[in-house]
Amino acid sequence: MSEIKKVVLAYSGGLDTSIIIPWLKENYNNPEIIAVSADVGQGDELDGLEEKAIKTGASKLYIEDLTDEMVDEVIVPSMMMGANYEGYLLGTAFARPIIARRLVEIAKKEKADAICHGCTGKGNDQVRFELAIHAFAPQMDIIAPWRFWELNSREKEIEYAEKHNIPLKINKETNYSKDKNLWHLSHEGLDLEDPANEAPLNRPGFLEMGVSPEQAPDTPTYVTIHFEKGVPTAIDGQQMDSVSLIQKLNELGGANGCGILDIVENRLVGMKSRGVYETPGGAVLYAAHQKLEEITLDKETAHYKQQLALKFADLVYNGQWYTPLRKAMSAFVDATQETVTGDVKLKLYKGNIIPASVTSPYSLYSAGMATFDEDDCYDQADSAGFIHLFGLPLKVRALNDQALFEKTGEHFPSVE
Repeated sequence: MSEIKKVVLAYSGGLDTSIIIPWLKENYNNPEIIAVSADVGQGDELDGLEEKAIKTGASKLYIEDLTDEMVDEVIVPSMMMGANYEGYLLGTAFARPIIARRLVEIAKKEKADAICHGCTGKGNDQVRFELAIHAFAPQMDIIAPWRFWELNSREKEIEYAEKHNIPLKINKETNYSKDKNLWHLSHEGLDLEDPANEAPLNRPGFLEMGVSPEQAPDTPTYVTIHFEKGVPTAIDGQQMDSVSLIQKLNELGGANGCGILDIVENRLVGMKSRGVYETPGGAVLYAAHQKLEEITLDKETAHYKQQLALKFADLVYNGQWYTPLRKAMSAFVDATQETVTGDVKLKLYKGNIIPASVTSPYSLYSAGMATFDEDDCYDQADSAGFIHLFGLPLKVRALNDQALFEKTGEHFPSVE
């Protein structure tokens, strides 16, 4: 520990990282602490951080705006893949690789001896941060206090903070574990730890990015999203960059109670964990993109892409963003998006995201082919030959079974 002279700390100003600064000073022979806060769209959570970090012992604070990088490099490519983890739209996981990469850049610039994070030993974020750090600084020391310090509960952390006069925005009664960025807000802990307890969606102050479906307006909101090669570029005809577009969809989706997920998920470390996620704009964007792909992707590509989306989501969730496989899968999805251009109109109503219309110059949908009315482009008589060949293996088996029974009185093993 005495060899650690300078530490770069991933600093959010929340409970964990607020107390880590004085704790490192006390337990690592008073090293210099350089705090790094990532602006990933969490808004006013960054207010007053510099004063707080320095007051609690940091020598300086970097506030790095990483919102564009997170959206353009991670969120949009993952959305184009259709990646979700057990229904979770990966909000926390999306931010971690970008934050960790910047931590390494600053640690190298400052010639730091170690990088420290406040992730618990039970969670996924410890893996996400450290895999990314290994990718860019394989020999960098990593300090993860939650794995060995004496403050092994959030109650003890609060007591430590109070003892050291560290200001907190929470107390023992409102101590949900939260993570917020442009894409989402997560809630864990307290009464949510028991799946038997209903999530307090209607409790004032619980939801922060929108309202519950019950509290949403009685009239629907319509929104039209335009995509160019899979990338969202406009809302209701107004061109927007991806960050502004997500912000707008957050407003619309949140106001209509969309994108609320209450889930017991399978964490990477092996346990199940219950959380409530708010992803209003993300849920709307995923729904629109999926709808556009319905008319622009052929069957084989669409079905194979669905299989890959499951693996891609695992890679994101498990912190394996900077891997050859993820890079190769992103190249695949980029190729599939060449024709994913068009407009999707959605109706947002009391938590529901309802398709209203979809159009594309590359649409593979043919009204003439699909109509129940008379047409001149499809010969229904062709289906007889198709069914005969498609079902030939079943017919051959049935004939062989019949012959076997006539000869021996036995049947082929049942296919029922």
